[in-house]
Amino acid sequence: MELILPLQQTLEDYIMQLETRHLHQELEQNQRHSQDTREQEIKLIQLMYQVVNLFQSGATNSLELQLHSRGDVGGGQQAQTSRQTEQLSHQLSDLKAAFVSYDLSNRGTDIFALYQSIFQDITTYHGDKYNKDRNTLGVINLAISENKLCIDLMTERLSQSDMTSTDDALLQYSDWRGHTFLREEVARFLTYYCKAPAQLDPENVVVLNSCVSVFLALTMVLCDPGDAFLFPTPANAGFTYASRLYSKVELIDVHLDSEITEANTRPFQLTVGRLEKALLEARLKGKKVKGLVLVNPHNPLGDVYFQDSLKDYLEFAKRYNLHVIIDEIYMLSVFDASIPFHSVLSMESLPDPNRTHVIWGTSKDFGISGFRFGALYTHNKEVASAMSAFGFLHSISGITQHKLCQLLRDREWIDNVYLPTNRSRLQAAHRYITNKLKALKIPFLSRGSGLFVWINLKKYLDPCTFKEELLLYRRFLENKLLLSPGKSYMCKEPGWFRLTFSDKPLHLKVAMLRFSQALADQKQEWIEKQLEDAMRE
Repeated sequence: MELILPLQQTLEDYIMQLETRHLHQELEQNQRHSQDTREQEIKLIQLMYQVVNLFQSGATNSLELQLHSRGDVGGGQQAQTSRQTEQLSHQLSDLKAAFVSYDLSNRGTDIFALYQSIFQDITTYHGDKYNKDRNTLGVINLAISENKLCIDLMTERLSQSDMTSTDDALLQYSDWRGHTFLREEVARFLTYYCKAPAQLDPENVVVLNSCVSVFLALTMVLCDPGDAFLFPTPANAGFTYASRLYSKVELIDVHLDSEITEANTRPFQLTVGRLEKALLEARLKGKKVKGLVLVNPHNPLGDVYFQDSLKDYLEFAKRYNLHVIIDEIYMLSVFDASIPFHSVLSMESLPDPNRTHVIWGTSKDFGISGFRFGALYTHNKEVASAMSAFGFLHSISGITQHKLCQLLRDREWIDNVYLPTNRSRLQAAHRYITNKLKALKIPFLSRGSGLFVWINLKKYLDPCTFKEELLLYRRFLENKLLLSPGKSYMCKEPGWFRLTFSDKPLHLKVAMLRFSQALADQKQEWIEKQLEDAMRE
């Protein structure tokens, strides 16, 4: 109480200060806060720090003991209280982060809050990684889409003598679009693996330090702040993060449903009708829609678009004069031989070539996300030229460009060693995970591409809400397992999670033990709660 009472009084005083300030806002809008208001804000921040530190230093345990000592609290409620207290502590951590510095601008505060909301648990993981020898109780990360199955092959290839060069040109600034030798090799590589009908032009290639950087730069050169792109969801949250961080381009969710209907013959099916409906609704709201974002193969669903469907989407975009940004970063990670992948670059004739822009990179297909490489191919030379400006901030080191060029031109190694081994290991890892899910009677989408499975855990949510989804996510984290909840992909249905399976067999084995334990804990808590409720009745 000694802490809460002054906090309450300070909050009341601060609210009064805000109300007074708002009354005089027009007169004082260009003036800084008064000294009194600043002192109140500093005091508030200090008190909030004390509250956060109080909870994080062990006071939460005392609170739990007080609650648990009451006679009317049973085992089920104890477990629930423990989880609620843990959640409160986590929320207070977020609150502490929000008050990290008085000196941040409004934009800086927003950026920091956005970063914390997305990457806080990833930061925790990096400080407590599982290791079979040094940290067996560490966190296993099946949230991030990284391919760790062929690190041995990649390490061996990158260690060969042709990868080493300290040529003068590699140590100097290059063309901001990327070194000519790399852009030429990317053009040849995409011509071959995308099955392009004619040799692609290296002048249409721009390379930057990740596919998200390419996407970010595209939205900057194609849109003004406040413009929008249609964005079928669930979808990769990295694009949303980039658009909010820099370009201020709105991504309008085109929500897809898991329910199979006459119109939707597959779960989460994208149709032209749904795109047209979303476009009409956006325009009625006064939105200026400039384009459509597609991901093929899809993240997180794993869908590979049929060629006819892909053409329909492009025809839709042409009909409404929309740009299409299509991310094909998983194009070589289709491990089911019965599923054909069709790149838009394979089409004999694109509906609107000047408004069709393709992104690809090596992070997923080659498992080298640390290289930070993404490439754009566009027939629009004006767009390619404007994109080049972003190389000033987002270029790749010359030595890395050399290594990438040597890797991409080694067609014999890629076709005869790397790709067959990678597909085989992806198949084995996918089979292991899906067999475990089947044994647990957990529904999932099995699509034969990508590095992950989209799983349905709705039956473990009671009620089925995003709040319960977050609590289940936290339960996994308590069991030292990191998964990706559906809400982070803008999925409109609670209960879906993405589980990455492209990891070492031992990691997957330990991860699935923790996964099963977390779900068993969830069920046990329900049983105890039901017993408590029955005893009260």
